Amino acid sequence: MHPISDIWDEHKARLRAYVVRRVPEPDVVDDILQEVFIKAYENLHSLRVRGSVAPWLYRIASNVIADHYRSQKPWTELPEELTAPERERDPVEELASCLQPLIDNLPETYRLALTLSEIEGLSQKEVATRLGLSYSGAKSRIQRGRDQLRQRLHDCCVIETGQNGIVDYEPRQKECNGRCS
Repeated sequence: MHPISDIWDEHKARLRAYVVRRVPEPDVVDDILQEVFIKAYENLHSLRVRGSVAPWLYRIASNVIADHYRSQKPWTELPEELTAPERERDPVEELASCLQPLIDNLPETYRLALTLSEIEGLSQKEVATRLGLSYSGAKSRIQRGRDQLRQRLHDCCVIETGQNGIVDYEPRQKECNGRCS
């Protein structure tokens, strides 16, 4: 396991870009990045797999951003008789939960390339270096992984799209509903 400073140096620029897209105040961006570093340092012992560093750091950043916005809003008591509105169905969120099991079932060569590229956010050149492949070989594996993932998702669900992306979906078979494998 690399020391936290090596991990931080490797991910700081992308984390900064992530935070800047979500927080418009430059001073606050630096405060949030510092808080992410502190939380990562304090919780490094909880990280089990080296490959999961990027998603772990982004989850910490997301939580720190949410905490920042929560602290900015004044809280008022709601009346007890007020009921929460029924949550609208979010087909994108539902389908997103299906992606990891589908990725996990890809052949290892495509699963690794796709995970590094799409989940961990590495560039195709970085994927090539990490997997010991040529640049064109990495591009090919990532594209084939995407194609296989797309086909598996298509085999499982009928997806309806509109101008703003996915509008709805319907499982093709009962066993696909919620299982996604």
